[in-house]
Amino acid sequence: MPKFQGSIFDVDGVLVDSPHQKAWRESLRELMESDWRGIRDRTTWSPDAFTTLVYQQYVSGKPRASGARAALDYFHVPDADQRVAEYAQHKQEMVVRLIQAGDFTAYPDALRFVIATKDAGMLIADASSSKNAALFLRQIRLDTFAQEHGISSPTLRPGLTLLDYFDADVSGRDFAHGKPDPEIFLAAAHELGVEPRRAIVIEDASAGVQAAKAGGMAAIGVARADDAGLLAAAGADLVVTTLDDVDTTAMSEGRLARRQALCRVTMPSRRHWAADEAQSKDGRSAYGTITRGTGEWRARLTATEPTMR
Repeated sequence: MPKFQGSIFDVDGVLVDSPHQKAWRESLRELMESDWRGIRDRTTWSPDAFTTLVYQQYVSGKPRASGARAALDYFHVPDADQRVAEYAQHKQEMVVRLIQAGDFTAYPDALRFVIATKDAGMLIADASSSKNAALFLRQIRLDTFAQEHGISSPTLRPGLTLLDYFDADVSGRDFAHGKPDPEIFLAAAHELGVEPRRAIVIEDASAGVQAAKAGGMAAIGVARADDAGLLAAAGADLVVTTLDDVDTTAMSEGRLARRQALCRVTMPSRRHWAADEAQSKDGRSAYGTITRGTGEWRARLTATEPTMR
């Protein structure tokens, strides 16, 4: 196997825990309990049926319209062609409200892996179908994260955001084909100047893994939703539940392997980390109020610009 020269990261589910899954689920519930209540009994939908597994297998990683159509087809919603636009728009309005109100988290294992990958001499790109990706990445202070976690790297500088850190940003673009088509990943490899066979894609969705393999790239599947089987079945070369388990030394040699078992410290901030923890006296940082949830750190963010999907 040739030495890897580039890593391409999906955003939702790999780098950040975003509100997209909740928006897809809750917006469909609202429609089924209001405007679409007349067709509800003709579908297989129920309030508990839109599970994480359904989201991961059928919706995650796809452009907005494709995701809406996939969900409607899964629940056998009649006249799906006429309902896709309404569902997609309802979901978009909800995700904007969630972001503006709310909170998302960045995964610390992913941030450590991004830094380690670049330290290994690889070029990196973000490639998500979400038009909200830049909003998330722009608000994650990588320099602050590194300082708090004792990470020293020549690739870091004061004020650096995760969006700044990537060598190419192809997220949110309007491609002719969505995942599992490899178009977005091939575009990312091209902008990095890396041959597809020398690129690794890091994905949490089976459609994304399929896209990577269709493009002739290696794929690491991150099973954050108890879906390791789906990622393996999609063709992932390596499946892990945390990117801390990837052997970065082997990766720099052109191999994908799991790190040998290590004695790990278990602490809430190792599970999730978000934005800049530095706060002023009133409890607000440049990104909003940092609050500690159950087993994780969450950043309640104040959106400062319109968001799209």
